[in-house]
Amino acid sequence: MDVVVQVALDFVDLHRAAKVAQEAIDGGVDWVEIGTPLIKSEGMNAIRHFRKLFPRIILVADMKTMDAGRAEVEMAAKAGANIAVVMGNAPESTIKECIQAGKSYGIKICVDFMHTNEVNDERILRAEKLGADYLAIHTAIDDQMGGATPFSLLQRVSGKVTIPVGVAGGINSENAIDAIRAGATIIIVGGYISKAEDAKAATENIKLAIKEQRSIHTPLFKRVSIDGIREALMKLSTANISDGSHRAGSITGLFPIYQNIKLAGKVITVRTCPGDWAKPVEAVDIAKEGDVIVIDAGGTGPAVWGELATHSALQKKISGVVINGAMRDVAEIRKLNFPVFTKTVMPNAGEPKGFGEINVPLHISGIQINPGDWIIGDDDGLMVIPLAESDVWINHGMDCLEKENRIRREILSEKSSLGKVIDVLKWEKR
Repeated sequence: MDVVVQVALDFVDLHRAAKVAQEAIDGGVDWVEIGTPLIKSEGMNAIRHFRKLFPRIILVADMKTMDAGRAEVEMAAKAGANIAVVMGNAPESTIKECIQAGKSYGIKICVDFMHTNEVNDERILRAEKLGADYLAIHTAIDDQMGGATPFSLLQRVSGKVTIPVGVAGGINSENAIDAIRAGATIIIVGGYISKAEDAKAATENIKLAIKEQRSIHTPLFKRVSIDGIREALMKLSTANISDGSHRAGSITGLFPIYQNIKLAGKVITVRTCPGDWAKPVEAVDIAKEGDVIVIDAGGTGPAVWGELATHSALQKKISGVVINGAMRDVAEIRKLNFPVFTKTVMPNAGEPKGFGEINVPLHISGIQINPGDWIIGDDDGLMVIPLAESDVWINHGMDCLEKENRIRREILSEKSSLGKVIDVLKWEKR
């Protein structure tokens, strides 16, 4: 079997999915998957609609069947799907029912193995013996946010079966060739195509990477581990971080000292008394390159930060300072283009008395900030990212950025509006 590229359309709005499908088909995609969110949103009408729009394309109905196998396969087949998906951890009786129904209604069956760390190889081999047409090794979207990938399991099992094996879970133009080398013949691509500003070009890149057996760089559509957080933060906004983490709250009441500001780094915390600038200055010597010093001086003056402290911070390549208190020398610090957020500004400084602590937990405007957490700041404000969940927060933020890029493209290319593109009236809570 030649390598097949399948686009997974995990939308909730039919018109948006259809637009991406057309772009992907124009780019040479082989199979089109009606994703589970779309099936749950639109039902079998989604399959019927796609069959009418694309009468000759192979349609995959990602039913994610866990029970009632005969009924769900029959529905997918009669609606016009060529392939239906049953979950590999469904009861064996359900998988059997799906395979038998597939033979009755002329539709092929893919058995999808998700939760790759928990999959038993014997169960995969059993699916082939039961008569499955295809297998899929699949890392769930939510697991991808923690950096999980499907490649190790794919490589382990692909040589043990004779039927075609698909792979899904963060596939892009950089790693598609890795999927093929690990044994996949069906390359299932989700966000790299469905969230691309130009889905046609994205599809062409995937096809080119496969044809030329090489990796093609992509700046987005890939998930980071702990080591990639800083680079990812420079692409993200505080709004992306908040949206991605269920509208997480931000630090409020502090403002940036200039526009188009960008601050990102790991946190060094300082608790000090109003006007006591000894510990903030000492924190500069403790901080490492790329860190951000967060100072809680009680939200009032006198100033605990100024131009000379800023020069010191620049020598250490510190990424910025956040001050729940007062600062001064704003004009000079703006010229240095050093990112600072502050509660207030005043000319009078305090004295270096040495009260306070470095690297202790802080609470500013209801947000807990621990040493080693990540912080990002821009013109919208400040978001703290807990260290223990930092890769998940960042990856959800990247997902939001990618989705927004696609929505922006649709608004502009269709001369439409946000409300119409995302069908906001349809999804209003009533």
